[in-house]
Amino acid sequence: MSTAPFVSPSLSRVSSARASPVPKSSARSGTAGVAFPRARPYIPSLRLSSAVMAATGVGGNGSPVAPENSTVSSRLGEVKRVTKETNVHVKINLDGTGVANSSSGIPFLDHMLDQLASHGLFDVYVKATGDTHIDDHHSNEDIALAIGTALLQALGDRKGINRFGHFTAPLDEAAVEVILDLSGRPHLSCGLSIPTERVGAYDTQLVEHFFQSLVNTSGMTLHIRQLAGNNSHHIIEATFKAFARALRQATEYDLRRHGTIPSSKGVLSRS
Repeated sequence: MSTAPFVSPSLSRVSSARASPVPKSSARSGTAGVAFPRARPYIPSLRLSSAVMAATGVGGNGSPVAPENSTVSSRLGEVKRVTKETNVHVKINLDGTGVANSSSGIPFLDHMLDQLASHGLFDVYVKATGDTHIDDHHSNEDIALAIGTALLQALGDRKGINRFGHFTAPLDEAAVEVILDLSGRPHLSCGLSIPTERVGAYDTQLVEHFFQSLVNTSGMTLHIRQLAGNNSHHIIEATFKAFARALRQATEYDLRRHGTIPSSKGVLSRS
Protein backbone atom coordinates (compact mmCIF):
# COMPACT_ATOMS: atom_id res chain seq x y z
CA MET A 1 0.00 0.00 0.00
CA SER A 2 1.26 3.47 -0.79
CA THR A 3 1.91 5.68 2.20
CA ALA A 4 2.41 9.36 2.67
CA PRO A 5 3.39 11.46 5.65
CA PHE A 6 0.58 12.95 7.72
CA VAL A 7 0.31 16.64 8.39
CA SER A 8 -0.05 17.58 12.04
CA PRO A 9 -0.50 20.92 13.73
CA SER A 10 1.94 22.14 16.33
CA LEU A 11 0.54 21.56 19.78
CA SER A 12 1.40 24.14 22.41
CA ARG A 13 1.84 23.71 26.12
CA VAL A 14 0.28 26.27 28.37
CA SER A 15 0.19 26.78 32.10
CA SER A 16 -3.17 26.78 33.88
CA ALA A 17 -3.45 29.22 36.75
CA ARG A 18 -7.05 28.34 37.62
CA ALA A 19 -9.84 26.13 36.36
CA SER A 20 -12.01 27.57 33.62
CA PRO A 21 -14.56 25.91 31.36
CA VAL A 22 -13.51 24.48 28.02
CA PRO A 23 -15.71 25.63 25.12
CA LYS A 24 -18.19 22.91 24.28
CA SER A 25 -18.17 21.39 20.82
CA SER A 26 -21.08 22.56 18.75
CA ALA A 27 -22.57 21.85 15.39
CA ARG A 28 -21.37 23.94 12.51
CA SER A 29 -23.87 26.09 10.75
CA GLY A 30 -25.85 23.98 8.35
CA THR A 31 -23.96 20.78 9.20
CA ALA A 32 -23.66 18.19 11.93
CA GLY A 33 -19.95 18.97 12.23
CA VAL A 34 -17.80 19.13 15.32
CA ALA A 35 -16.36 22.50 16.31
CA PHE A 36 -12.92 21.91 17.80
CA PRO A 37 -11.51 24.55 20.18
CA ARG A 38 -7.98 25.86 19.91
CA ALA A 39 -5.34 23.94 21.82
CA ARG A 40 -5.59 24.58 25.53
CA PRO A 41 -5.04 22.63 28.76
CA TYR A 42 -7.45 19.90 29.81
CA ILE A 43 -10.00 21.35 32.20
CA PRO A 44 -13.49 19.82 31.95
CA SER A 45 -16.58 22.01 32.00
CA LEU A 46 -17.34 22.59 35.70
CA ARG A 47 -20.83 22.20 37.12
CA LEU A 48 -19.79 21.96 40.77
CA SER A 49 -18.86 24.84 43.02
CA SER A 50 -15.16 25.42 43.56
CA ALA A 51 -15.52 24.31 47.17
CA VAL A 52 -17.19 21.05 46.22
CA MET A 53 -14.69 20.49 43.39
CA ALA A 54 -11.78 21.00 45.75
CA ALA A 55 -13.27 18.58 48.25
CA THR A 56 -14.11 15.86 45.75
CA GLY A 57 -11.43 16.38 43.11
CA VAL A 58 -13.86 15.84 40.24
CA GLY A 59 -15.06 17.84 37.28
CA GLY A 60 -18.57 18.34 36.00
CA ASN A 61 -18.70 15.00 34.16
CA GLY A 62 -17.50 13.06 37.20
CA SER A 63 -13.96 12.74 35.82
CA PRO A 64 -10.86 13.86 37.70
CA VAL A 65 -9.58 17.33 36.84
CA ALA A 66 -5.94 18.14 36.23
CA PRO A 67 -4.06 19.69 39.15
CA GLU A 68 -4.32 23.48 39.00
CA ASN A 69 -0.56 24.00 39.26
CA SER A 70 0.31 21.54 36.50
CA THR A 71 1.31 22.20 32.92
CA VAL A 72 -0.48 19.76 30.63
CA SER A 73 -0.44 19.05 26.92
CA SER A 74 -3.28 19.86 24.62
CA ARG A 75 -5.82 17.11 24.34
CA LEU A 76 -6.52 17.67 20.65
CA GLY A 77 -5.18 15.73 17.69
CA GLU A 78 -5.61 16.30 13.97
CA VAL A 79 -4.23 14.29 11.06
CA LYS A 80 -4.51 14.51 7.28
CA ARG A 81 -3.38 11.37 5.50
CA VAL A 82 -3.32 11.38 1.71
CA THR A 83 -2.22 8.45 -0.44
CA LYS A 84 -3.00 7.19 -3.93
CA GLU A 85 -5.69 5.03 -2.33
CA THR A 86 -7.32 7.30 0.26
CA ASN A 87 -7.77 10.86 1.46
CA VAL A 88 -8.42 10.94 5.21
CA HIS A 89 -8.94 13.83 7.64
CA VAL A 90 -9.35 13.01 11.34
CA LYS A 91 -9.77 15.19 14.43
CA ILE A 92 -10.20 14.01 18.00
CA ASN A 93 -10.84 15.89 21.24
CA LEU A 94 -10.23 13.64 24.24
CA ASP A 95 -12.08 16.08 26.51
CA GLY A 96 -15.17 16.41 24.37
CA THR A 97 -18.83 15.65 24.95
CA GLY A 98 -19.31 12.62 22.72
CA VAL A 99 -20.06 14.40 19.44
CA ALA A 100 -19.45 12.30 16.32
CA ASN A 101 -19.24 13.54 12.74
CA SER A 102 -18.10 10.64 10.59
CA SER A 103 -18.29 10.18 6.85
CA SER A 104 -15.83 7.40 6.09
CA GLY A 105 -17.47 5.98 2.97
CA ILE A 106 -18.13 2.81 5.03
CA PRO A 107 -21.55 3.09 6.73
CA PHE A 108 -20.99 0.33 9.28
CA LEU A 109 -17.64 1.86 10.31
CA ASP A 110 -19.38 5.22 10.77
CA HIS A 111 -21.77 3.47 13.16
CA MET A 112 -18.81 2.07 15.13
CA LEU A 113 -17.09 5.48 15.25
CA ASP A 114 -20.32 6.84 16.73
CA GLN A 115 -19.86 4.31 19.56
CA LEU A 116 -16.27 5.45 20.09
CA ALA A 117 -17.39 9.06 20.48
CA SER A 118 -20.54 8.40 22.52
CA HIS A 119 -19.10 5.96 25.05
CA GLY A 120 -15.65 7.53 25.28
CA LEU A 121 -17.04 11.08 25.51
CA PHE A 122 -14.60 12.02 22.78
CA ASP A 123 -15.42 14.39 19.94
CA VAL A 124 -14.56 12.49 16.77
CA TYR A 125 -14.45 13.93 13.25
CA VAL A 126 -13.66 11.65 10.32
CA LYS A 127 -13.93 12.59 6.67
CA ALA A 128 -12.56 10.08 4.17
CA THR A 129 -12.74 9.10 0.53
CA GLY A 130 -11.07 6.05 -0.91
CA ASP A 131 -11.07 3.20 -3.39
CA THR A 132 -14.12 1.53 -1.86
CA HIS A 133 -15.13 0.47 -5.39
CA ILE A 134 -12.39 -2.16 -4.94
CA ASP A 135 -13.21 -2.94 -1.31
CA ASP A 136 -13.17 -1.23 2.10
CA HIS A 137 -9.72 -2.47 3.13
CA HIS A 138 -7.62 0.63 2.35
CA SER A 139 -10.11 3.12 3.78
CA ASN A 140 -10.65 1.03 6.93
CA GLU A 141 -6.88 0.79 7.46
CA ASP A 142 -5.96 4.41 6.74
CA ILE A 143 -8.77 5.79 8.91
CA ALA A 144 -7.52 3.66 11.81
CA LEU A 145 -3.91 4.75 11.20
CA ALA A 146 -5.03 8.39 11.26
CA ILE A 147 -7.12 7.96 14.42
CA GLY A 148 -4.16 6.31 16.14
CA THR A 149 -1.86 9.16 15.11
CA ALA A 150 -4.38 11.77 16.28
CA LEU A 151 -4.63 9.96 19.59
CA LEU A 152 -0.84 9.96 19.87
CA GLN A 153 -0.82 13.74 19.33
CA ALA A 154 -3.63 14.40 21.79
CA LEU A 155 -1.95 12.41 24.56
CA GLY A 156 1.33 14.30 24.27
CA ASP A 157 3.79 13.19 26.96
CA ARG A 158 0.93 11.40 28.82
CA LYS A 159 1.65 13.17 32.10
CA GLY A 160 -0.87 12.55 34.86
CA ILE A 161 -3.12 10.10 33.01
CA ASN A 162 -4.35 6.79 34.40
CA ARG A 163 -2.59 5.01 31.51
CA PHE A 164 -4.47 1.71 31.98
CA GLY A 165 -8.08 0.97 31.04
CA HIS A 166 -10.28 -2.08 31.50
CA PHE A 167 -13.93 -2.45 30.58
CA THR A 168 -16.37 -5.23 29.71
CA ALA A 169 -19.40 -4.29 27.62
CA PRO A 170 -22.45 -6.48 27.01
CA LEU A 171 -24.82 -6.12 24.09
CA ASP A 172 -27.71 -8.54 24.37
CA GLU A 173 -26.17 -12.03 24.06
CA ALA A 174 -22.68 -10.66 23.30
CA ALA A 175 -20.06 -9.58 25.82
CA VAL A 176 -16.54 -8.30 25.06
CA GLU A 177 -13.70 -7.42 27.44
CA VAL A 178 -11.06 -4.82 26.53
CA ILE A 179 -7.83 -4.18 28.46
CA LEU A 180 -5.42 -1.50 27.27
CA ASP A 181 -2.22 0.24 28.25
CA LEU A 182 -1.11 3.56 26.78
CA SER A 183 2.45 2.35 27.13
CA GLY A 184 3.96 3.61 23.88
CA ARG A 185 4.50 -0.02 22.83
CA PRO A 186 2.16 -1.27 20.09
CA HIS A 187 0.70 -4.73 20.60
CA LEU A 188 -2.67 -6.28 19.73
CA SER A 189 -4.14 -9.51 21.02
CA CYS A 190 -7.55 -9.96 19.43
CA GLY A 191 -9.69 -12.88 20.55
CA LEU A 192 -12.84 -12.23 18.57
CA SER A 193 -14.79 -15.05 16.96
CA ILE A 194 -17.19 -13.36 14.54
CA PRO A 195 -19.47 -15.99 12.98
CA THR A 196 -20.27 -14.31 9.66
CA GLU A 197 -18.03 -12.96 6.91
CA ARG A 198 -20.00 -9.75 6.58
CA VAL A 199 -22.29 -7.40 8.48
CA GLY A 200 -24.21 -5.77 5.68
CA ALA A 201 -21.47 -4.88 3.20
CA TYR A 202 -18.72 -4.68 5.85
CA ASP A 203 -16.10 -7.44 5.82
CA THR A 204 -15.78 -8.60 9.44
CA GLN A 205 -12.08 -9.40 8.93
CA LEU A 206 -11.56 -5.64 8.89
CA VAL A 207 -12.41 -5.32 12.60
CA GLU A 208 -9.13 -6.84 13.76
CA HIS A 209 -7.27 -4.97 11.02
CA PHE A 210 -8.80 -1.68 12.21
CA PHE A 211 -7.53 -2.18 15.75
CA GLN A 212 -4.12 -3.42 14.58
CA SER A 213 -3.67 -0.26 12.50
CA LEU A 214 -4.80 1.98 15.38
CA VAL A 215 -2.45 0.21 17.79
CA ASN A 216 0.49 0.57 15.40
CA THR A 217 0.33 4.36 15.23
CA SER A 218 -0.92 5.18 18.74
CA GLY A 219 1.63 3.07 20.61
CA MET A 220 -0.99 1.16 22.58
CA THR A 221 -1.07 -2.32 24.06
CA LEU A 222 -4.57 -3.68 23.44
CA HIS A 223 -6.17 -6.97 24.45
CA ILE A 224 -9.66 -7.83 23.19
CA ARG A 225 -11.44 -10.93 24.46
CA GLN A 226 -14.89 -12.13 23.45
CA LEU A 227 -16.74 -13.62 26.41
CA ALA A 228 -20.00 -14.45 24.64
CA GLY A 229 -21.94 -13.76 21.47
CA ASN A 230 -23.33 -15.26 18.29
CA ASN A 231 -24.62 -12.16 16.48
CA SER A 232 -21.83 -10.54 14.45
CA HIS A 233 -23.22 -7.01 14.73
CA HIS A 234 -23.58 -7.31 18.49
CA ILE A 235 -20.05 -8.70 18.93
CA ILE A 236 -18.43 -5.91 16.93
CA GLU A 237 -20.48 -3.14 18.54
CA ALA A 238 -19.76 -4.47 22.04
CA THR A 239 -16.06 -4.41 21.10
CA PHE A 240 -16.13 -0.74 20.10
CA LYS A 241 -18.16 0.22 23.18
CA ALA A 242 -15.78 -1.60 25.53
CA PHE A 243 -12.79 -0.06 23.74
CA ALA A 244 -14.28 3.44 24.05
CA ARG A 245 -14.90 3.08 27.78
CA ALA A 246 -11.48 1.55 28.46
CA LEU A 247 -9.78 4.32 26.45
CA ARG A 248 -11.75 6.98 28.31
CA GLN A 249 -10.63 5.43 31.61
CA ALA A 250 -6.98 5.33 30.51
CA THR A 251 -6.89 8.93 29.21
CA GLU A 252 -8.48 10.50 32.27
CA TYR A 253 -6.31 12.12 34.93
CA ASP A 254 -5.18 10.52 38.19
CA LEU A 255 -5.16 13.32 40.79
CA ARG A 256 -2.70 11.53 43.06
CA ARG A 257 -0.04 11.64 40.32
CA HIS A 258 0.06 15.46 40.39
CA GLY A 259 0.85 15.60 36.66
CA THR A 260 3.70 13.09 36.71
CA ILE A 261 4.23 10.41 34.07
CA PRO A 262 2.69 7.07 35.10
CA SER A 263 5.80 4.97 34.56
CA SER A 264 8.67 3.84 36.77
CA LYS A 265 10.93 4.72 33.81
CA GLY A 266 9.78 8.33 33.95
CA VAL A 267 8.80 8.34 30.28
CA LEU A 268 6.08 6.91 28.04
CA SER A 269 7.10 7.18 24.43
CA ARG A 270 5.97 5.84 21.07
CA SER A 271 9.44 4.36 20.54
